Amino acid sequence: MSTTSYSCGLDTVLAVLGGKWKPLILFHLSLGVHRYGELKRAVGGVSDKVLIQQLKELQMDEVIERIDYKQIPPKVEYSITAFGLSLAKALAPLVAWGVEHMSDVERIGLRRRASFDDDQ
Repeated sequence: MSTTSYSCGLDTVLAVLGGKWKPLILFHLSLGVHRYGELKRAVGGVSDKVLIQQLKELQMDEVIERIDYKQIPPKVEYSITAFGLSLAKALAPLVAWGVEHMSDVERIGLRRRASFDDDQ
């Protein structure tokens, strides 16, 4: 059995929500239950492969729940767990900051810089 030690609280958060898409997935699921297609449209810009991978990881980390209704046509719903909701509530101030400073970030061009860093 291996144990993981975290250096600080932010390290713990990033272990669960690391990556570009997980915070967006968590945000949208905190607003309500979504089927896969709804979630993909809500998140926007994510490939099926990456979204499926991120959803599986969030499910394994007990942040979200996947309900398969085992019917034809397939019906699968994703929802947030109580553990995930506590994390979403902790992210709420960051969402508020983002809304407040969206025009500043657009003006500065941080999005372009972030995508440039991804290409390196």
